Amino acid sequence: MTIFTKKRRLILAVESSCDETSVAVVEDGNIILSNVIASQILSHQRFGGVVPEIASRHHVEQVLVCLEEAMTEAEIEAEDLSAVAVTEGPGLVGALLIGISAAKAFAFANGLPLIPVNHMAGHIYAAQFVTEMKFPLMALLVSGGHTELVYMSEDGSYEVIGETRDDAVGEAYDKVGRVLGLAYPSGKEIDELAHLGEDTYHFPRAMLKEDSYDFSFSGLKSAFINKVHNAEQRGEILSVENLASSFQASAIEVLVEKTVRACQSYPVTQLIVAGGVAANKGLRTAMEYRIKQELPEVEVVFPPLKLCGDNAAMIAAAAFSEAAKGNVADMSLNADPSLLLGEKN
Repeated sequence: MTIFTKKRRLILAVESSCDETSVAVVEDGNIILSNVIASQILSHQRFGGVVPEIASRHHVEQVLVCLEEAMTEAEIEAEDLSAVAVTEGPGLVGALLIGISAAKAFAFANGLPLIPVNHMAGHIYAAQFVTEMKFPLMALLVSGGHTELVYMSEDGSYEVIGETRDDAVGEAYDKVGRVLGLAYPSGKEIDELAHLGEDTYHFPRAMLKEDSYDFSFSGLKSAFINKVHNAEQRGEILSVENLASSFQASAIEVLVEKTVRACQSYPVTQLIVAGGVAANKGLRTAMEYRIKQELPEVEVVFPPLKLCGDNAAMIAAAAFSEAAKGNVADMSLNADPSLLLGEKN
């Protein structure tokens, strides 16, 4: 069954898994006609993190506004669309339900197929806006909620070969930022501070020497917090720049080392680094250098900075792959906050 029976292949997508409400229209899986994003950062900053109830309320207020704006910006009508895509998980259950409800209502009202998309698959397929995805490939997914190594032998096939056993790397960044008194989200500021300092504190590199491709960042986070608290108790002043640099050096070394090792063990032609932490300049520089030195035949792809965070354009891109597999949902589609890559409801 093909959903693409019209002259143009257009998918409208809705993303609401966390604290961004986004609606996009994408053509042919790699051309963004619109990508409207309503951020909630200012609402959550005073709490130092995302408050699920507040996030859901904002999605209710913004989703229809974003939908109308995305359609207007793309200069299309509902009858021009081939399908509607929506994030079904993972994410905050209340937030997901808002997006799914809006997408189902729009699809039903306009007689359009509904395509469910895994949020993490969306991050991978954001690479399509840079270049064609070449299989087999390896993907490193790094965000506030996830740190995973995913091997893709072909389009739409996902094998998670490594994942965090505790904190995701983005979560560690946010917790470290909180200790340093930085505003949420603090990843960008830590990255900037890290470039001004040096790795003088030599924090631990958890699981670096193990054969496993799994990650662990709770020990790094705890070591950082203990270092700061012990210094405060002694009245010692530590360099914020050196703290940031030392933390980032540890996190990036583990991410790069595990990823390079995975790319050496699997027959890959391309490495995609995606998710919010993929915007980190330190990670981009270190990863590109190591791959160029040790695996020059592997192409390294980072999505554009504006597409590293949560957005609906990436959901639409992944939806083209799901459509090719015939993955179309009915109106019983529900949110799955713990959805795994490759898993179907």
